[in-house]
Amino acid sequence: MTEEMIKKANELLEKASYAAAVFQQFDQEQTDRIVERVFQTGFNNRIKLAKMANDETGIGNWQDKVMKNVIATLLVYDDIKNEKTVGVISQNENTGITEIAQPLGPIFAVTPVTNPTSTVLFKTLICLKTRNPILISAHRGAEKSCVETARICYEAALKAGAPEDCIQIIPAGSREFTQMIMSDPKIALILATGGTGLVKAAYSSGNPAIGVGPGNVPVFIDVSADIPFAIGNIIASKTFDNGTICASEQSVIVETQIEKEVIAEFEKQHCYFLTPEEIKKVERIAISVDSGTMSPFIVGQSAAIIAKRAEIDIPEGTKILMAKLDGVGNGYPLSAEVLAPVLAFYSTKDYQGAIKVCIDLNFLGGIGHSVGIYANDEKRILEWSQLMNAGRILVNTPTSHGAVGGTYNTLPTSFTLGCGTGGKNITTENISARHLINIQRICRKKPNHKYFSFDSSKYFDESLDVEIIMNEYNKNI
Repeated sequence: MTEEMIKKANELLEKASYAAAVFQQFDQEQTDRIVERVFQTGFNNRIKLAKMANDETGIGNWQDKVMKNVIATLLVYDDIKNEKTVGVISQNENTGITEIAQPLGPIFAVTPVTNPTSTVLFKTLICLKTRNPILISAHRGAEKSCVETARICYEAALKAGAPEDCIQIIPAGSREFTQMIMSDPKIALILATGGTGLVKAAYSSGNPAIGVGPGNVPVFIDVSADIPFAIGNIIASKTFDNGTICASEQSVIVETQIEKEVIAEFEKQHCYFLTPEEIKKVERIAISVDSGTMSPFIVGQSAAIIAKRAEIDIPEGTKILMAKLDGVGNGYPLSAEVLAPVLAFYSTKDYQGAIKVCIDLNFLGGIGHSVGIYANDEKRILEWSQLMNAGRILVNTPTSHGAVGGTYNTLPTSFTLGCGTGGKNITTENISARHLINIQRICRKKPNHKYFSFDSSKYFDESLDVEIIMNEYNKNI
């Protein structure tokens, strides 16, 4: 670490700390005015930023990135605009407890190459709503578009009266520099959206962190499902920005009795089932032999481009490459997460076999994240859901759109999806503004409330058993 880098890091952190001190003095009205202005500006630049991200990264398509920017501005703003994040946020006359919201302080926000501008917009809005300065760490493959997004948001925030340096972006490319800022005690919280290694680094930094895990989302099509509807949804979701949302479907599981019908419907809707030889060709370019993880060269690429790189011929207009597999794990590379229009396909002889495959896929690399089910049997939906280790169970819903919330359901709209303790996260919730405040609780003694007696002398009487003391306790409380 050079002296210049240390000096630069200290400058960024000092500016963020000063901005935090100023921001803490803002009231709800001032805060909301800033958030509204940034939302409007971000929304108005949604097309420009989407095209920049697509041109720079070569991932996905600009049209779907526009919709990601709409979700990250319009829907996020709609979620948080009326939320109380300053001063007294609740008063309970029955308990005598008053809750007061306080900002955390400077937040270090890591953004992925797959959703660069939308993640910057989302994290900036929830940080400003909670009066927390944000330091943005852009992926080196999307630095230009992230810098431009941060600039647009910052200028809008300043015009609305925000503190100087409430939005900063750190130079991309130096992992050592990033880790130094990440571990500095001036950072209040890390919001880590990115690869597994980066999320682990965030949790190892010594600062509080909210990270996310990989998806590897299995989707079960039950015998009671509307099959054309299910497959139409799956295709719309898996092809959205070429499958770059971590909650996109990764595997489809069916019972043998509906296998032929499901395959025919996938083919009718322009999906191509690979031969065993073609599966091996796709595996070679999709999954790294050394790490067992997906190759960055296919992330967010179309089915046509993937097929060309794998040197296989597919029908024109093919939307998704389907790989029928017999197992899960190291011997079946396409059973792992692939953020591209490639889907594993499993057929099992019965429902119990389908459950086992879903659980195996879930534990292969998607614990705590999301799963999907298509069924019209409510008993089957509930039973299956209770067996899955997932924070979001999407029913008759495209998983990409459903998991981020705000469209098909009322989950908080978010581009940071918690995976719970199974995914080594602190929560299974969709991260939003309410996760970025400290809550103080004023606790008053109520005059007419009977409290537990701290007269301890009776507890030294050996004849006193739990039944007697509980009867006495229940009379007085």
